[in-house]
Amino acid sequence: MPKHPADSPANALDAFEAALRPLWDRGQTGDEAAYRQALEQIAKRLRGWFRRCLQGLPDEVEDLLQETLLAIHLQRGTYDPKVPVSRWMLAIARHKLIDLWRRRGRRDARHLGLDDLPEGTLTTVEEEFPVQRDLATLLGRLPQAQREAITLTKLEGLTLDEASLRSGISVAALKVRVHRGLKRLSNLVRKTP
Repeated sequence: MPKHPADSPANALDAFEAALRPLWDRGQTGDEAAYRQALEQIAKRLRGWFRRCLQGLPDEVEDLLQETLLAIHLQRGTYDPKVPVSRWMLAIARHKLIDLWRRRGRRDARHLGLDDLPEGTLTTVEEEFPVQRDLATLLGRLPQAQREAITLTKLEGLTLDEASLRSGISVAALKVRVHRGLKRLSNLVRKTP
């Protein structure tokens, strides 16, 4: 038996938008209660969406939801009223989901369990790799702020938004620190025999 047209996903999204938009608009003009209600509706909608997308990673759902809600809150000044709120918030949620998959892919690819390694492959390392030692020496010659910015973005692989949240500085300030730090590192490398 075919579904009723009102039951289609597009109609469900239209109904969600119709309920969310007035709250969001009032919240954008300073109505805190309406803004809170809008975030509650967004959270409910995104929680279900993240659960479907992350069926194999159920422990990640709430963290990703909180990260997305924070991004929505921080980016609400960039919202264009010509765009449906639901489409705007889903775009942010998709970006956060992709960031999670990238992080997990990097982390999962790097970390094998000890039981997964063939016997006899665990050897004692006598000395750290010279490149790592040299990098640590060069990074140690940078100011703390630049060293932290480079470590977060270039070595740990965090996005600018993630590094900004972790370090407590704006994305723009973080970009400046990374740029200046990399320039200083480049100068240090040229001077090093």
